[in-house]
Amino acid sequence: MTEPLRIVFAGTPEFAAEHLKALLDSPYEIVAVYTQPDRPAGRGQKLMPSPVKQLAVEKGIAVLQPPTLRDAAAQAELAALRPDLMVVVAYGLILPQVVLDIPRLGCINSHASLLPRWRGAAPIQRAVQAGDAESGVTVMRMEAGLDTGPMLLKVSTPITAEDTGGSLHDRLAELGPPAVLQAIAGLADGSLVGEVQDDSLATYAHKLNKDEARIDWNRPADELERLVRAFNPWPICHSTLNGEALKVLAASLAEGEGTPGTILEASKDGLIVACGQRALRLTRLQLPGGKPLNFTDLFNSRREKFATGTVLGEA
Repeated sequence: MTEPLRIVFAGTPEFAAEHLKALLDSPYEIVAVYTQPDRPAGRGQKLMPSPVKQLAVEKGIAVLQPPTLRDAAAQAELAALRPDLMVVVAYGLILPQVVLDIPRLGCINSHASLLPRWRGAAPIQRAVQAGDAESGVTVMRMEAGLDTGPMLLKVSTPITAEDTGGSLHDRLAELGPPAVLQAIAGLADGSLVGEVQDDSLATYAHKLNKDEARIDWNRPADELERLVRAFNPWPICHSTLNGEALKVLAASLAEGEGTPGTILEASKDGLIVACGQRALRLTRLQLPGGKPLNFTDLFNSRREKFATGTVLGEA
């Protein structure tokens, strides 16, 4: 009887933890888990373990959290594990060539994009923001470049008009793990051959930041509607109303025109705001100190705040 493959897993967020769950339920031997060092989180800024670390500790798997894999000691520690394969999912650290060469079968990565479309940190949100018709997961053999390796396997899903960054994330987190298991089997028996990426089709999916979530009402309404969906649940699009912060969690396209940022109409159906082209109907908002509410509820209780002619985004 052949020995099970010895796999080292490297990942950090919830998306990666879903992949680790599938591997832990597989016949393969997970010899160690690599994840980012614990980070301060929440109001108390207490050090919090990543979702991957939490799962690994719960299952009794050894956890390693080197701040870098570029130093010789960390590389020797990995080599001592004698991995047949390293599976990397949203790990967040660069793997130098010396690390990629350690496992007998190399390193594979599950990336939340139909490569080469979106390489980089935020492929899920950028696909929604750009209005892509579909997304998916690509399992690739890793190279030293950023998401540049040969593609082993792809699974796809349509992006609907209702999808948010959160809903697409959750769907891809279901699609990715079975694809990784299928790719591992194909690598182990030699049946899977990688397809080289066409670099000319690649776009860089920049990391998300709160500044770009600030709504510029001069932009066309269709761009802003996609941005609101893409940035939900993080970093959440925002503007100001009478100098106070206003978070926008859901919106749809509407007819109307006026000076960008101006409230054209408020009703139980939503808050219609003029944009650079057309208008946006805001349907779910959050006021300072409050919880997210459908606009129907805000209109019933706080309608005086949403007077026609008020301009959003003014200091």
